[in-house]
Amino acid sequence: MNELLDVVILGAGPAGLAAAIYTGRARLQTLVLEKGLPGGQILTTDWVENYPGFPDGVAPFDLMADFRRQAEKFGARIEADEALKLKRHDSFWKVVGGQSEYVTRSVIIATGANYRKLGVDGEIRLTGKGVSYCATCDAAFFRDKDITVVGGGDNALKEALFLAKFGKTLKIIHRRDKLRGEKILQERIFAHDKIEVIWDTIIERIKGEGKLESLQLKNVKDGSRKDLKADGLFVSVGMVPNSDFVRGLIDCDEWGQIKVDSKMHTSQKGVFAAGDVTNACPEQIATAVGTGVSGAMALTDYLEALAAS
Repeated sequence: MNELLDVVILGAGPAGLAAAIYTGRARLQTLVLEKGLPGGQILTTDWVENYPGFPDGVAPFDLMADFRRQAEKFGARIEADEALKLKRHDSFWKVVGGQSEYVTRSVIIATGANYRKLGVDGEIRLTGKGVSYCATCDAAFFRDKDITVVGGGDNALKEALFLAKFGKTLKIIHRRDKLRGEKILQERIFAHDKIEVIWDTIIERIKGEGKLESLQLKNVKDGSRKDLKADGLFVSVGMVPNSDFVRGLIDCDEWGQIKVDSKMHTSQKGVFAAGDVTNACPEQIATAVGTGVSGAMALTDYLEALAAS
């Protein structure tokens, strides 16, 4: 691409598309790059019931399709490409993608995050053979089976409640003695007759020949170990921000989240960040949208000041 763009938004999840709506409305020439299906990580869940304006909940695909239509209505272009590198180009920025290069006055990084791995023996070998990171994707394969979920946050509890519709039994493995998820989700977990929580426990090893057969568990308080039969293991222990391509260029925290101020400025002028890739977003759609909007508004002010100087 030879044209000079006003803004390139990296990622078409809730943060990126919300930003695109605002930059489009500001009549900025907006390009959104997305390596996968527009919508982001939200598309791996089955139902959204905590996004304002939908008292009965909404299907993630429908919600994000509306986000996309609204962004395109105001002139944003969405293209399939992955940002591999960001670098200075004269007084502008160049986004080096897998398909092309894009020169722009400003950038919003909204690349989100990926599932965090447990890092234990057998995990990689048995991924797709009983080990999964997406209940919506794989729940149907475990109908009437013994299912285990590891984690204690919102996503883990949502996954467990969804998987309980399919499994014969469902156990939640949690390394602490209290869950961290929303109280309403905890209430549903404790009231469910299929779900059992195994407290103060970690998974040390994932066992199986050709497919998952059992989990080696360790109690973190007394050190005792036992094996748990499992046909399916769903890992939900947080996310890893997709920030590798800007490490060394933009300041990140110890977890790799891009550091931003209250207006989503990063450590580089003209570069903003929003959503789960930042240290300012607690992995919720509403907050991702809010950071995307804040970043777009700050970016608009930045470009206006640049033009006036």
